[in-house]
Amino acid sequence: MQIMVSTNTSLSFKIIKKSSMLVSPAESTPYEFKYLSDIDDQGGLRAYIPIVYLYPKNPSMEGKDPVNIIRDAIAKALVFYYPLAGRLREFDGGKLVVECTGQGVVFAEADADVMLHQFGDPPYPPFPNMEDLLHMSNHNQIIDRPLLLIQVTRLKCGGFIFACGFSHPMCDGYGFNQFMSAVAELARGASLPSILPVWERHLLSARRPPRVSFTHHEYDVVSHPHPDLDLDQMVERSFFFSPADISALRHSLPPHLRSCSNYDIVAGCAWRCRTIALSPKPDEQIRFLGVSDIRKRMKPPLPVGYYGNVIAFPAAVTTAGELSKKPLEYAVELVRKAKNQATDEYLRSVADLMVTRDRPNFTAANTYLVSDLTHLGLELLDFGWGNAAYGGVAKAINWFPNEVSWYMSYKNKMGEVGTMVPICLSPKSMQLFVKHLQIMMTAARTTSAL
Repeated sequence: MQIMVSTNTSLSFKIIKKSSMLVSPAESTPYEFKYLSDIDDQGGLRAYIPIVYLYPKNPSMEGKDPVNIIRDAIAKALVFYYPLAGRLREFDGGKLVVECTGQGVVFAEADADVMLHQFGDPPYPPFPNMEDLLHMSNHNQIIDRPLLLIQVTRLKCGGFIFACGFSHPMCDGYGFNQFMSAVAELARGASLPSILPVWERHLLSARRPPRVSFTHHEYDVVSHPHPDLDLDQMVERSFFFSPADISALRHSLPPHLRSCSNYDIVAGCAWRCRTIALSPKPDEQIRFLGVSDIRKRMKPPLPVGYYGNVIAFPAAVTTAGELSKKPLEYAVELVRKAKNQATDEYLRSVADLMVTRDRPNFTAANTYLVSDLTHLGLELLDFGWGNAAYGGVAKAINWFPNEVSWYMSYKNKMGEVGTMVPICLSPKSMQLFVKHLQIMMTAARTTSAL
Protein backbone atom coordinates (compact mmCIF):
# COMPACT_ATOMS: atom_id res chain seq x y z
CA MET A 1 0.00 0.00 0.00
CA GLN A 2 1.51 3.30 -1.11
CA ILE A 3 0.67 6.60 0.54
CA MET A 4 0.49 9.19 -2.23
CA VAL A 5 1.55 12.39 -0.46
CA SER A 6 0.90 14.96 -3.13
CA THR A 7 3.52 17.54 -3.98
CA ASN A 8 1.00 19.09 -6.35
CA THR A 9 -0.59 21.23 -3.68
CA SER A 10 2.54 23.39 -3.39
CA LEU A 11 2.69 23.90 -7.16
CA SER A 12 1.82 27.41 -8.20
CA PHE A 13 1.20 28.51 -11.77
CA LYS A 14 -0.36 31.42 -13.58
CA ILE A 15 -3.13 31.57 -16.13
CA ILE A 16 -1.72 33.77 -18.88
CA LYS A 17 -4.99 34.48 -20.61
CA LYS A 18 -8.53 33.22 -20.36
CA SER A 19 -11.81 33.80 -22.15
CA SER A 20 -15.20 32.13 -22.03
CA MET A 21 -18.33 31.84 -24.10
CA LEU A 22 -21.51 29.84 -24.43
CA VAL A 23 -21.35 26.97 -26.92
CA SER A 24 -24.76 26.11 -28.38
CA PRO A 25 -25.78 23.14 -30.50
CA ALA A 26 -24.33 23.31 -34.02
CA GLU A 27 -27.84 22.93 -35.48
CA SER A 28 -31.28 24.00 -34.34
CA THR A 29 -32.82 21.74 -31.69
CA PRO A 30 -36.36 21.32 -30.31
CA TYR A 31 -37.68 23.72 -27.71
CA GLU A 32 -39.53 21.66 -25.13
CA PHE A 33 -39.74 20.74 -21.46
CA LYS A 34 -38.43 17.34 -20.38
CA TYR A 35 -39.10 15.86 -16.95
CA LEU A 36 -36.26 14.22 -15.10
CA SER A 37 -36.83 10.89 -13.38
CA ASP A 38 -37.45 10.59 -9.66
CA ILE A 39 -33.96 9.10 -9.36
CA ASP A 40 -32.40 12.09 -11.16
CA ASP A 41 -33.92 14.82 -9.02
CA GLN A 42 -33.35 13.52 -5.49
CA GLY A 43 -31.89 16.02 -3.06
CA GLY A 44 -28.51 14.32 -2.68
CA LEU A 45 -27.64 14.69 -6.38
CA ARG A 46 -28.27 18.41 -6.78
CA ALA A 47 -24.74 19.56 -7.47
CA TYR A 48 -22.03 19.80 -10.12
CA ILE A 49 -19.33 17.12 -10.23
CA PRO A 50 -15.85 18.16 -11.44
CA ILE A 51 -13.90 15.79 -13.72
CA VAL A 52 -10.44 16.55 -15.12
CA TYR A 53 -8.37 14.98 -17.92
CA LEU A 54 -4.66 15.67 -18.44
CA TYR A 55 -3.16 15.14 -21.92
CA PRO A 56 0.52 15.07 -22.91
CA LYS A 57 1.81 16.58 -26.13
CA ASN A 58 1.20 14.39 -29.18
CA PRO A 59 3.63 15.12 -32.09
CA SER A 60 1.11 13.76 -34.61
CA MET A 61 -1.28 16.58 -33.63
CA GLU A 62 1.32 19.33 -34.10
CA GLY A 63 -0.31 22.57 -35.25
CA LYS A 64 -3.81 21.49 -34.16
CA ASP A 65 -5.50 23.45 -31.39
CA PRO A 66 -7.39 21.31 -28.85
CA VAL A 67 -9.56 24.32 -27.98
CA ASN A 68 -11.02 24.64 -31.48
CA ILE A 69 -11.37 20.89 -32.05
CA ILE A 70 -13.07 20.18 -28.72
CA ARG A 71 -15.32 23.26 -28.86
CA ASP A 72 -16.59 22.30 -32.33
CA ALA A 73 -17.12 18.69 -31.23
CA ILE A 74 -19.15 19.82 -28.20
CA ALA A 75 -21.39 21.93 -30.45
CA LYS A 76 -21.96 18.88 -32.68
CA ALA A 77 -22.59 16.56 -29.71
CA LEU A 78 -25.17 18.96 -28.27
CA VAL A 79 -27.30 18.45 -31.36
CA PHE A 80 -27.84 14.87 -30.17
CA TYR A 81 -27.73 15.68 -26.43
CA TYR A 82 -29.68 18.92 -26.73
CA PRO A 83 -31.22 18.79 -23.20
CA LEU A 84 -27.69 19.45 -21.88
CA ALA A 85 -27.81 22.83 -23.65
CA GLY A 86 -30.91 23.81 -21.66
CA ARG A 87 -31.59 24.91 -18.09
CA LEU A 88 -33.11 23.17 -15.08
CA ARG A 89 -36.38 24.47 -13.62
CA GLU A 90 -38.09 23.40 -10.40
CA PHE A 91 -41.82 22.74 -10.59
CA ASP A 92 -44.33 22.10 -7.80
CA GLY A 93 -43.20 19.58 -5.21
CA GLY A 94 -39.56 20.13 -6.07
CA LYS A 95 -39.84 18.24 -9.35
CA LEU A 96 -36.95 19.04 -11.71
CA VAL A 97 -37.61 19.70 -15.38
CA VAL A 98 -35.13 20.68 -18.06
CA GLU A 99 -36.23 23.48 -20.35
CA CYS A 100 -34.56 22.72 -23.67
CA THR A 101 -33.65 26.27 -24.58
CA GLY A 102 -30.54 25.59 -26.66
CA GLN A 103 -28.74 28.35 -24.72
CA GLY A 104 -25.63 26.25 -24.55
CA VAL A 105 -22.87 25.30 -22.12
CA VAL A 106 -20.04 27.35 -20.67
CA PHE A 107 -16.79 26.88 -22.59
CA ALA A 108 -13.59 28.59 -21.46
CA GLU A 109 -10.14 28.50 -22.99
CA ALA A 110 -6.93 29.38 -21.20
CA ASP A 111 -3.15 29.16 -21.34
CA ALA A 112 -1.04 28.29 -18.30
CA ASP A 113 2.71 28.65 -17.66
CA VAL A 114 3.11 25.10 -16.35
CA MET A 115 4.31 21.74 -17.67
CA LEU A 116 2.30 18.52 -17.46
CA HIS A 117 4.99 16.65 -15.49
CA GLN A 118 4.69 19.22 -12.70
CA PHE A 119 1.31 17.69 -11.80
CA GLY A 120 3.02 14.41 -10.87
CA ASP A 121 4.45 11.47 -12.76
CA PRO A 122 1.99 9.93 -13.27
CA PRO A 123 -0.39 12.70 -12.16
CA TYR A 124 -2.95 12.23 -9.42
CA PRO A 125 -5.27 14.49 -7.40
CA PRO A 126 -5.60 16.81 -5.64
CA PHE A 127 -4.59 19.19 -8.39
CA PRO A 128 -3.55 22.75 -7.52
CA ASN A 129 -5.27 25.92 -8.66
CA MET A 130 -8.42 24.04 -9.59
CA GLU A 131 -10.33 27.32 -9.49
CA ASP A 132 -8.12 28.42 -12.41
CA LEU A 133 -8.57 25.15 -14.31
CA LEU A 134 -12.36 25.14 -13.86
CA HIS A 135 -14.39 27.97 -12.34
CA MET A 136 -17.26 26.28 -10.52
CA SER A 137 -18.57 28.56 -7.78
CA ASN A 138 -21.78 27.67 -5.94
CA HIS A 139 -21.57 24.08 -7.11
CA ASN A 140 -24.77 23.20 -5.22
CA GLN A 141 -26.87 25.74 -7.13
CA ILE A 142 -28.23 24.02 -10.22
CA ILE A 143 -31.41 25.89 -11.14
CA ASP A 144 -31.31 28.17 -14.22
CA ARG A 145 -27.59 27.59 -14.76
CA PRO A 146 -25.64 26.01 -17.62
CA LEU A 147 -25.59 22.24 -17.21
CA LEU A 148 -21.97 21.81 -18.30
CA LEU A 149 -19.03 24.00 -17.29
CA ILE A 150 -16.01 23.28 -19.50
CA GLN A 151 -12.47 24.62 -19.76
CA VAL A 152 -9.55 23.64 -22.00
CA THR A 153 -6.19 24.89 -20.74
CA ARG A 154 -3.14 24.74 -22.98
CA LEU A 155 0.11 23.91 -21.20
CA LYS A 156 3.62 25.20 -21.85
CA CYS A 157 4.82 21.70 -22.87
CA GLY A 158 2.25 21.33 -25.66
CA GLY A 159 -0.15 19.24 -23.63
CA PHE A 160 -3.48 20.43 -22.30
CA ILE A 161 -6.02 19.97 -19.51
CA PHE A 162 -9.70 19.35 -20.18
CA ALA A 163 -11.86 20.06 -17.13
CA CYS A 164 -15.63 19.75 -16.89
CA GLY A 165 -18.24 20.17 -14.19
CA PHE A 166 -21.52 18.39 -14.99
CA SER A 167 -24.90 18.81 -13.34
CA HIS A 168 -25.51 15.50 -11.59
CA PRO A 169 -29.33 15.49 -11.98
CA MET A 170 -28.80 15.25 -15.76
CA CYS A 171 -26.62 12.15 -15.70
CA ASP A 172 -24.52 9.89 -13.52
CA GLY A 173 -20.89 8.98 -14.17
CA TYR A 174 -21.84 6.43 -16.80
CA GLY A 175 -24.11 8.89 -18.60
CA PHE A 176 -21.51 11.66 -18.46
CA ASN A 177 -18.91 9.28 -19.87
CA GLN A 178 -21.31 8.38 -22.68
CA PHE A 179 -21.68 12.06 -23.60
CA MET A 180 -17.94 12.70 -23.44
CA SER A 181 -17.26 9.62 -25.58
CA ALA A 182 -19.61 11.11 -28.18
CA VAL A 183 -17.68 14.40 -28.05
CA ALA A 184 -14.39 12.51 -28.48
CA GLU A 185 -15.72 10.52 -31.46
CA LEU A 186 -16.89 13.70 -33.18
CA ALA A 187 -13.56 15.38 -32.40
CA ARG A 188 -11.80 12.49 -34.18
CA GLY A 189 -13.94 12.98 -37.29
CA ALA A 190 -17.04 10.81 -36.82
CA SER A 191 -20.27 12.12 -38.33
CA LEU A 192 -22.42 10.93 -35.43
CA PRO A 193 -21.91 9.15 -32.08
CA SER A 194 -21.67 5.36 -32.08
CA ILE A 195 -24.25 5.31 -29.25
CA LEU A 196 -27.20 7.65 -29.74
CA PRO A 197 -28.68 9.17 -26.57
CA VAL A 198 -32.02 8.08 -25.18
CA TRP A 199 -34.01 10.28 -22.77
CA GLU A 200 -37.01 8.16 -21.62
CA ARG A 201 -36.71 9.36 -18.00
CA HIS A 202 -40.27 8.22 -17.29
CA LEU A 203 -38.87 4.68 -17.04
CA LEU A 204 -37.48 5.55 -13.61
CA SER A 205 -40.33 7.67 -12.30
CA ALA A 206 -42.19 6.70 -9.15
CA ARG A 207 -44.95 4.13 -9.37
CA ARG A 208 -48.60 5.05 -8.94
CA PRO A 209 -49.36 4.59 -6.16
CA PRO A 210 -45.82 4.68 -4.69
CA ARG A 211 -44.69 1.47 -2.97
CA VAL A 212 -41.60 1.78 -0.78
CA SER A 213 -40.53 -1.84 -0.47
CA PHE A 214 -37.18 -1.48 1.35
CA THR A 215 -35.96 0.18 4.52
CA HIS A 216 -33.74 2.90 3.12
CA HIS A 217 -31.26 3.70 5.90
CA GLU A 218 -29.34 5.94 3.52
CA TYR A 219 -32.11 8.53 4.00
CA ASP A 220 -32.60 8.15 7.76
CA VAL A 221 -33.18 11.29 9.77
CA VAL A 222 -30.74 11.29 12.69
CA SER A 223 -30.60 13.50 15.76
CA HIS A 224 -26.90 14.39 15.64
CA PRO A 225 -26.05 16.80 12.83
CA HIS A 226 -23.25 16.54 10.31
CA PRO A 227 -20.12 18.18 11.78
CA ASP A 228 -19.22 21.61 10.48
CA LEU A 229 -15.75 20.90 9.10
CA ASP A 230 -13.08 23.51 8.56
CA LEU A 231 -11.76 22.39 5.18
CA ASP A 232 -8.63 24.54 5.54
CA GLN A 233 -7.62 22.39 8.51
CA MET A 234 -8.09 19.07 6.72
CA VAL A 235 -5.36 16.88 5.28
CA GLU A 236 -5.90 15.11 1.97
CA ARG A 237 -4.04 11.92 1.08
CA SER A 238 -4.45 9.30 -1.63
CA PHE A 239 -3.67 5.65 -0.89
CA PHE A 240 -2.74 3.30 -3.72
CA PHE A 241 -3.78 -0.33 -3.24
CA SER A 242 -1.74 -2.46 -5.64
CA PRO A 243 -2.94 -5.86 -6.90
CA ALA A 244 -0.56 -7.47 -4.36
CA ASP A 245 -2.07 -5.41 -1.52
CA ILE A 246 -5.61 -6.41 -2.45
CA SER A 247 -4.55 -10.06 -2.85
CA ALA A 248 -3.03 -10.04 0.66
CA LEU A 249 -6.21 -8.56 2.14
CA ARG A 250 -8.31 -11.10 0.24
CA HIS A 251 -6.32 -14.06 1.60
CA SER A 252 -6.72 -12.74 5.14
CA LEU A 253 -10.49 -13.18 4.81
CA PRO A 254 -12.45 -16.41 5.47
CA PRO A 255 -12.90 -18.64 2.39
CA HIS A 256 -16.54 -17.62 1.83
CA LEU A 257 -15.50 -13.97 1.34
CA ARG A 258 -12.52 -14.49 -0.94
CA SER A 259 -14.70 -14.29 -4.05
CA CYS A 260 -15.87 -10.77 -3.24
CA SER A 261 -14.82 -7.84 -5.41
CA ASN A 262 -11.76 -5.65 -5.04
CA TYR A 263 -14.14 -2.81 -4.22
CA ASP A 264 -15.71 -4.72 -1.30
CA ILE A 265 -12.28 -5.39 0.18
CA VAL A 266 -10.82 -1.91 -0.26
CA ALA A 267 -13.99 -0.15 0.89
CA GLY A 268 -14.32 -2.36 3.96
CA CYS A 269 -10.68 -1.72 4.84
CA ALA A 270 -10.92 2.06 4.39
CA TRP A 271 -14.24 2.32 6.25
CA ARG A 272 -12.91 0.40 9.26
CA CYS A 273 -9.66 2.39 9.49
CA ARG A 274 -11.45 5.69 8.97
CA THR A 275 -13.92 4.90 11.76
CA ILE A 276 -11.09 4.06 14.17
CA ALA A 277 -9.31 7.27 13.18
CA LEU A 278 -12.37 9.45 13.85
CA SER A 279 -12.90 7.81 17.28
CA PRO A 280 -16.68 8.16 17.60
CA LYS A 281 -18.35 6.82 20.76
CA PRO A 282 -18.63 3.00 20.62
CA ASP A 283 -22.44 3.06 20.67
CA GLU A 284 -22.76 5.67 17.90
CA GLN A 285 -24.48 4.44 14.76
CA ILE A 286 -22.35 4.73 11.61
CA ARG A 287 -23.11 4.16 7.93
CA PHE A 288 -21.39 3.12 4.75
CA LEU A 289 -23.07 4.31 1.54
CA GLY A 290 -21.74 2.83 -1.67
CA VAL A 291 -22.92 4.21 -5.00
CA SER A 292 -24.26 1.27 -7.00
CA ASP A 293 -24.81 1.38 -10.77
CA ILE A 294 -27.89 -0.77 -11.41
CA ARG A 295 -27.96 -0.66 -15.22
CA LYS A 296 -27.12 -4.33 -15.62
CA ARG A 297 -29.77 -5.36 -13.08
CA MET A 298 -32.73 -3.51 -14.58
CA LYS A 299 -35.71 -5.65 -15.65
CA PRO A 300 -36.47 -5.12 -18.42
CA PRO A 301 -33.15 -3.57 -19.45
CA LEU A 302 -33.09 0.16 -20.06
CA PRO A 303 -32.67 1.24 -23.69
CA VAL A 304 -29.09 1.42 -24.96
CA GLY A 305 -28.07 5.07 -24.81
CA TYR A 306 -30.03 5.95 -21.66
CA TYR A 307 -27.84 8.55 -19.94
CA GLY A 308 -29.84 9.45 -16.83
CA ASN A 309 -29.03 8.43 -13.28
CA VAL A 310 -29.38 4.68 -12.65
CA ILE A 311 -27.69 4.62 -9.27
CA ALA A 312 -28.67 3.82 -5.69
CA PHE A 313 -26.92 4.26 -2.35
CA PRO A 314 -27.79 1.20 -0.22
CA ALA A 315 -26.49 1.61 3.32
CA ALA A 316 -24.59 -0.65 5.67
CA VAL A 317 -25.35 0.29 9.27
CA THR A 318 -23.52 -0.73 12.45
CA THR A 319 -22.01 0.85 15.56
CA ALA A 320 -18.55 2.36 15.77
CA GLY A 321 -17.59 -0.11 18.50
CA GLU A 322 -18.60 -3.15 16.46
CA LEU A 323 -16.79 -2.02 13.33
CA SER A 324 -13.64 -1.02 15.21
CA LYS A 325 -13.28 -4.14 17.35
CA LYS A 326 -14.26 -6.81 14.86
CA PRO A 327 -11.86 -8.02 12.13
CA LEU A 328 -11.83 -6.81 8.52
CA GLU A 329 -14.20 -9.57 7.43
CA TYR A 330 -17.04 -7.89 9.37
CA ALA A 331 -16.68 -4.63 7.41
CA VAL A 332 -16.29 -6.43 4.07
CA GLU A 333 -19.41 -8.52 4.71
CA LEU A 334 -21.45 -5.40 5.52
CA VAL A 335 -20.26 -3.62 2.37
CA ARG A 336 -21.02 -6.64 0.21
CA LYS A 337 -24.50 -7.16 1.67
CA ALA A 338 -25.38 -3.51 1.17
CA LYS A 339 -24.19 -3.58 -2.44
CA ASN A 340 -26.16 -6.75 -3.17
CA GLN A 341 -29.38 -5.00 -2.18
CA ALA A 342 -29.06 -2.78 -5.25
CA THR A 343 -31.58 -4.39 -7.60
CA ASP A 344 -34.25 -3.18 -10.00
CA GLU A 345 -36.84 -3.28 -7.22
CA TYR A 346 -34.55 -1.40 -4.86
CA LEU A 347 -34.13 1.46 -7.34
CA ARG A 348 -37.87 1.67 -7.92
CA SER A 349 -38.39 1.76 -4.17
CA VAL A 350 -35.99 4.74 -4.00
CA ALA A 351 -38.03 6.55 -6.67
CA ASP A 352 -41.19 5.94 -4.65
CA LEU A 353 -39.50 7.18 -1.49
CA MET A 354 -38.53 10.42 -3.22
CA VAL A 355 -42.13 11.40 -3.93
CA THR A 356 -43.42 10.35 -0.50
CA ARG A 357 -40.72 12.15 1.51
CA ASP A 358 -40.09 15.34 -0.49
CA ARG A 359 -36.85 14.17 -2.11
CA PRO A 360 -34.64 13.82 0.98
CA ASN A 361 -30.87 14.16 1.06
CA PHE A 362 -28.60 11.35 2.23
CA THR A 363 -27.86 10.87 5.91
CA ALA A 364 -24.67 12.86 6.46
CA ALA A 365 -23.75 12.23 10.10
CA ASN A 366 -21.20 9.44 10.68
CA THR A 367 -21.47 8.41 7.04
CA TYR A 368 -18.72 7.23 4.70
CA LEU A 369 -20.02 7.76 1.15
CA VAL A 370 -18.03 6.15 -1.66
CA SER A 371 -18.42 6.42 -5.42
CA ASP A 372 -16.46 3.83 -7.39
CA LEU A 373 -15.22 5.17 -10.74
CA THR A 374 -12.74 2.37 -11.44
CA HIS A 375 -14.98 0.72 -14.05
CA LEU A 376 -15.60 3.81 -16.21
CA GLY A 377 -12.23 4.04 -17.94
CA LEU A 378 -12.27 7.83 -17.88
CA GLU A 379 -8.59 7.96 -18.85
CA LEU A 380 -9.48 6.36 -22.22
CA LEU A 381 -11.18 9.52 -23.50
CA ASP A 382 -9.39 10.35 -26.77
CA PHE A 383 -10.00 13.65 -28.57
CA GLY A 384 -7.28 12.77 -31.09
CA TRP A 385 -4.33 13.20 -28.73
CA GLY A 386 -4.56 9.64 -27.39
CA ASN A 387 -5.53 8.51 -23.92
CA ALA A 388 -5.29 10.90 -21.01
CA ALA A 389 -2.37 10.72 -18.60
CA TYR A 390 -5.07 11.04 -15.94
CA GLY A 391 -8.85 10.99 -16.08
CA GLY A 392 -10.95 11.31 -12.95
CA VAL A 393 -12.13 13.64 -10.24
CA ALA A 394 -10.30 16.90 -9.80
CA LYS A 395 -10.05 16.59 -6.04
CA ALA A 396 -9.61 13.38 -4.12
CA ILE A 397 -12.54 14.32 -1.92
CA ASN A 398 -15.60 16.38 -2.75
CA TRP A 399 -18.52 17.91 -0.86
CA PHE A 400 -21.58 17.72 -3.11
CA PRO A 401 -23.49 18.39 -0.79
CA ASN A 402 -22.17 15.55 1.38
CA GLU A 403 -18.58 14.41 1.73
CA VAL A 404 -17.87 11.89 -1.04
CA SER A 405 -14.79 9.75 -1.53
CA TRP A 406 -14.10 8.73 -5.13
CA TYR A 407 -12.26 5.48 -5.88
CA MET A 408 -10.32 5.53 -9.13
CA SER A 409 -8.34 3.12 -11.25
CA TYR A 410 -4.69 4.17 -11.29
CA LYS A 411 -1.50 2.93 -12.93
CA ASN A 412 1.66 3.62 -10.95
CA LYS A 413 5.20 4.09 -12.23
CA MET A 414 5.78 0.32 -12.25
CA GLY A 415 2.79 -0.23 -14.53
CA GLU A 416 0.65 -1.80 -11.82
CA VAL A 417 -3.06 -1.02 -12.14
CA GLY A 418 -4.71 -0.76 -8.75
CA THR A 419 -7.23 1.28 -6.80
CA MET A 420 -6.52 4.79 -5.57
CA VAL A 421 -8.45 5.65 -2.43
CA PRO A 422 -8.69 9.30 -1.35
CA ILE A 423 -9.06 10.16 2.34
CA CYS A 424 -9.63 13.60 3.86
CA LEU A 425 -9.25 13.96 7.64
CA SER A 426 -7.88 16.26 10.30
CA PRO A 427 -4.10 15.92 10.80
CA LYS A 428 -4.53 13.92 14.03
CA SER A 429 -7.12 11.59 12.51
CA MET A 430 -4.99 11.14 9.39
CA GLN A 431 -2.09 9.92 11.54
CA LEU A 432 -4.39 7.37 13.18
CA PHE A 433 -5.78 6.28 9.83
CA VAL A 434 -2.29 5.65 8.40
CA LYS A 435 -1.24 3.81 11.56
CA HIS A 436 -4.18 1.40 11.57
CA LEU A 437 -4.08 0.89 7.80
CA GLN A 438 -0.43 -0.10 8.06
CA ILE A 439 -1.22 -2.46 10.95
CA MET A 440 -3.98 -4.08 8.89
CA MET A 441 -1.79 -4.42 5.80
CA THR A 442 1.11 -5.91 7.79
CA ALA A 443 -1.21 -8.47 9.36
CA ALA A 444 -2.72 -9.34 5.97
CA ARG A 445 0.68 -9.84 4.35
CA THR A 446 1.79 -12.04 7.24
CA THR A 447 -1.36 -14.16 6.98
CA SER A 448 -1.14 -14.54 3.19
CA ALA A 449 2.52 -15.62 3.45
CA LEU A 450 1.66 -18.56 5.73
